[in-house]
Amino acid sequence: MKIYTGSGDRGKTSLFSGERFPKNNVRIEAYGDVDELNSYLGVLASALGPDSDSRSELLAIQSMLLHAGAWLATTPLSSSTAALDVFDEEHIRALESAIDRMEQALTPLNAFILPGGQMTAALAHVARTVCRRAERHVVAISDTRKNGQQRPESYRLLLVYLNRLSDYLFVLARYCNHIAGEEDLVWRR
Repeated sequence: MKIYTGSGDRGKTSLFSGERFPKNNVRIEAYGDVDELNSYLGVLASALGPDSDSRSELLAIQSMLLHAGAWLATTPLSSSTAALDVFDEEHIRALESAIDRMEQALTPLNAFILPGGQMTAALAHVARTVCRRAERHVVAISDTRKNGQQRPESYRLLLVYLNRLSDYLFVLARYCNHIAGEEDLVWRR
């Protein structure tokens, strides 16, 4: 299969469910953001090294983000959603468990911190901001309902997942600094 088809040369792209949308549509923005986030997580996982528990978590998260992209590339009321893997509370609990584990090693936060410190921490902060952008775009497409019909539960859980993922990435940034012996960069007014 060729990587190029030419079908997007006029500024439109096809969703998994078959519809064509302009490439600047908020749905396309949303799964583009998720794809960008996934790429940053790949860089971060590589920087953490092969023996890191956090790297293993990031690889699992990257897999989940591919599922997220599939949901976002499928209109929610399409019959194509039946072929997608379901987002469930277990995925959210896994992130919460990882956050709790890392926070046990950290001192409580009582000030705003600047993104940065160790390179892996800085990368986690960049990924966090991309995650927040993706979340905003998912909110934008989640707010639109067709004919008053409800979206699949996976849509709501995807939004919760992205929200929790940004929390995870914030704590991971602090954790990366901690394991490297670096202090958080406290914001000085």
